[in-house]
Amino acid sequence: MRPNIEKTIMKGKDVAALPKVSIIIPAYNIAKYIEETLKSVFIQTFNNFEIIIINDGSPDTLEFEKALEPFLDKIVYLKIENIGAGAARNFGIEEARGELLAFLDGDDIWLPEFLESQVKFLEDNSYDLVYADALLFGGSAFDGRNFMFDAPSEGEANFESLLDFRCNVITSGTVARKKNVVEVGMFEWEKVRAHDFVLWLRIAKAGGKVGYQKKILLKYRVRIDSLSGNSIQRVQREIDVYHRVLKSIELNNKQKGIIENQLIRLEAEIEIEKGKSYLLQKKFLEAQGAFEKGNEYRKSAKLSLIIWLTKIAPNLLLKFYQSNRTDEIAFIPVNDK
Repeated sequence: MRPNIEKTIMKGKDVAALPKVSIIIPAYNIAKYIEETLKSVFIQTFNNFEIIIINDGSPDTLEFEKALEPFLDKIVYLKIENIGAGAARNFGIEEARGELLAFLDGDDIWLPEFLESQVKFLEDNSYDLVYADALLFGGSAFDGRNFMFDAPSEGEANFESLLDFRCNVITSGTVARKKNVVEVGMFEWEKVRAHDFVLWLRIAKAGGKVGYQKKILLKYRVRIDSLSGNSIQRVQREIDVYHRVLKSIELNNKQKGIIENQLIRLEAEIEIEKGKSYLLQKKFLEAQGAFEKGNEYRKSAKLSLIIWLTKIAPNLLLKFYQSNRTDEIAFIPVNDK
């Protein structure tokens, strides 16, 4: 349900009168990144756009607004109380005048041809929603990898391929027709995770045509302070979003089966992540138990070998994991809670 809250709106004098694209940027604790993000927008080769920035009750508002000062004549700026990124985006959509919406997080960076390429791709192919690949950066172990390496898109992008993670949308690489977004109810108004995933599903379920480019058209910042720091919580969020989909979207038996299989996979994954966490804490008996439980959900020769090593050579397994899986360790909790 849409919250009834006060909002403050400032519109710069140089904002486009009839924009083709409305760029929606929610902001929460991104003061040190927003200048670089906005500069990447203003050097776009396609320039018929408006920028709508929504301050989602951010605790760094003073610093953030100072960073915005050079751009105030060129943006629409909304201030609201903290309600979450999905609802903040919705307030921006309500103000948007463009027929197309482009979603950008305030710490990510578009390459100069992003909008031109995405708008042309959408219109030439009569798509309702398009997305592109991204280069990961920000000083983490993932730097230099592209988004679609770890979250690939293969084959047709439709409701079932999105549901089954065969196609994976990156929000900052997305351009969509406003009418399709509005017709399905926009983002969820509640403060929930993966609100963007649910919106893409709703658009596809309603018949929206989805496409993607494997071009790298943006840079996606992987921030240590914005990572969950906890793979168990990440998996739990995925489980939660599937339960929300079951409640909010009408599904046929095949689609329910996809979710059932995904939930089995996720239950296995959560036990495996617990096992990794225990392993790092040298709680080898607990690690063995978690890996064994994970193997009950998803039997594999590799996991059976890990269980065996946990029993007979746990320190060797730990040494191997610490030296070969440093990117995973960034996501794993090292303390029990």
